[in-house]
Amino acid sequence: MTDVKSEPPAAGAQPREEWTGQVGFILAAIGSAVGLGNIWRFPGVAYENGGGAFLIPYLVALITAGIPILFLDYAIGHRFRGSAPTAFRRLGGRARRWTESLGWFQVAIAFVIGLYYTAVIAWALSYFVFSFDLRWGDDPAGFLTGEYLQVADPGFSLDFVPGVLLPLALVWVAAIVVLALGVAKGLQRVNVVFLPLLVVAFMILVVRALFLDGAAEGLNALFTPNWAALGDPNVWIAAYSQIFFSLSIAFGIMITYASYRKRRSNLTGPGLVVAFANSSFEILAGIGVFATLGFFAYQQNVAVSELEGLTGVGLSFITFPAIVSEMPGGPIFGILFFGSLVMAGFTSLISVLQVVSAAVQEKFALTPRGAAVGVGVVSAILSILLFSTTTGLLALDVADQWANNIGIVASAVLATILVVWVLRKGPELRYHLNAVSTFQVGRIWVLLVGVLAPVILAYMLIQRIVTLIVDGYADMPAWYLGVVGWGTIAFIVVAAIVLPMFRWRRSPDDFAAWPPYPPSGEKPATARKGAAS
Repeated sequence: MTDVKSEPPAAGAQPREEWTGQVGFILAAIGSAVGLGNIWRFPGVAYENGGGAFLIPYLVALITAGIPILFLDYAIGHRFRGSAPTAFRRLGGRARRWTESLGWFQVAIAFVIGLYYTAVIAWALSYFVFSFDLRWGDDPAGFLTGEYLQVADPGFSLDFVPGVLLPLALVWVAAIVVLALGVAKGLQRVNVVFLPLLVVAFMILVVRALFLDGAAEGLNALFTPNWAALGDPNVWIAAYSQIFFSLSIAFGIMITYASYRKRRSNLTGPGLVVAFANSSFEILAGIGVFATLGFFAYQQNVAVSELEGLTGVGLSFITFPAIVSEMPGGPIFGILFFGSLVMAGFTSLISVLQVVSAAVQEKFALTPRGAAVGVGVVSAILSILLFSTTTGLLALDVADQWANNIGIVASAVLATILVVWVLRKGPELRYHLNAVSTFQVGRIWVLLVGVLAPVILAYMLIQRIVTLIVDGYADMPAWYLGVVGWGTIAFIVVAAIVLPMFRWRRSPDDFAAWPPYPPSGEKPATARKGAAS
C-alpha cells in the first residue's frame, strides 16, 4: 500500500507533521513499545507465573486484548488526525467537552511518566559509565542505595545527588533536542538509529550469556512449564497486565503516532508487526536475562529459585552489576546491558513526551518546536527537583505504581466503554481500519474491545485499588502514599477536568473525518481499492 499526500491544512494552520513512510512509523512504534519493561519486567513475570506455560495466556492476551486495543488507538488517532485531546474531542461530536477530558487524562498520565522515566534512563546512563571500571565494587546493593542514590527516608528533600543530577540533565537536553527537531527529523531518525543498535547490542549480549556456565539451568528455570499455573486466574491477569503495559497503549502514544500517518496508510498490517516485534524482543530479553541468572546461580552454588532481585530496579541495578563483576569480560557485558537499557528507555521516553508536546501544541496553536521546548523545559525542572534528590528513588517507585496500575488501566477502561458503548463508534472505527488496511478486522474486534478488554481491565483496576488501600505499598507510611501515590491520581484527574476549560487558539471542530461514514453508496471494499491506489 502506497502512502500519498494528506489533505491541505486548514487556513492559518501549520501543515501537519508526518512520518516519511510506513517503515519510519513502524520503527518509531516499535521503539516506543520496546522499553525498560521488556528487559526488566517480562522475564520475572513469566518466571513467577508458570514459566513456559505462561506463554499460553501471554499469547491469548496479546491476541484478544493487546492487538485489539492497539488497533483502537490507531483508528482513533488516524481517523481524527490529532493528539489524544484533539482526537477524542472530534470523536465525541456533541459531547466533545467530555471526550476531550479523556484525552487530557491520558496526556496527564504521560506527563507524570515522563518525569520519572527520565530518571531511570539517567541511572542506566550512569551505570553504563560505571561498567568500564566496575565502580559498584563487591556490594552493588549498598552502592546503589548508599553511594550512588544516597537514599533517605520517605519524605521530600532538596538534597540533590550530583551523580544523578548531571546524567538526568543530559537526558533531558537530548530529549528536548529530539522533540524540537520534529516527527520526521527527530523521533523517526532516533528510532531508525537506536532500534537497530539496540537489537544488535542485545543479540550480542544474549549470545554471550548462552555460553556462560549455568546458562542452561537458567533457561530451564524460565521455560520449564508449570501447567498447573494455567488454572490460576492471577496468572491470566498477569499475562494481560504484561501485554497491556508493554505495548504503549491507552495513554495517548499510539493515538498521537497514528495521527502523523498520511491519510491513506495501512494501519492493521504495521500494527501486527509492532505487536509481534515487541513480544519477540520480550522473549529475547527473557532468554538473555535468565541465561545470565543461571550463571549467577551457578557461581553462588544455589538454585535459580533462591536468587533475589529478579525484576525491576533490583534486577537491573543490583543483580546484574553483581553478575557483571563475576563473569569473564564483565565490563563489556555491562556496557552492552546498560547501553541497551539507555537506548530502549530513550526511544520510549520521547514517545511519552511527544504525547504531551503534541497536545499542548494543538491546544495553544504553538509550533512543534515551541511546544517541545516549553513542555521539555517545564518537565525537566520538575523531574530534576523530584527525582535527583535523596528521596527520588522512593518517589519514583510510588508514582510509577499509581500512574501505571491505576492511571493507565483506568484510562483503558474509560476509553473502551466510551467508544463502544456510550458513543457507539465501534462500527465506524472498524470501517476506518478496513477502508485503509490490508488486514481486515471483523465484528469480533468490536466485541473484544468493548466487552472482553474492559471486563478484564476493570477487574485488574479494582483488585489493585483494593490492595493498595488495604495493604499499602512497600511498607511506606500511609501519609507518603497518600501524597505521592493518590496525589498523582488527583493531579491526573484535575488536569483532565481543568484543561478542557481553556479556549482553543484554533478550533479543532472544523474537521471532516475521512473516509466518510456511513459510506454513501460505497462499500468498504471499494474504499479499500481506492486506498491502495
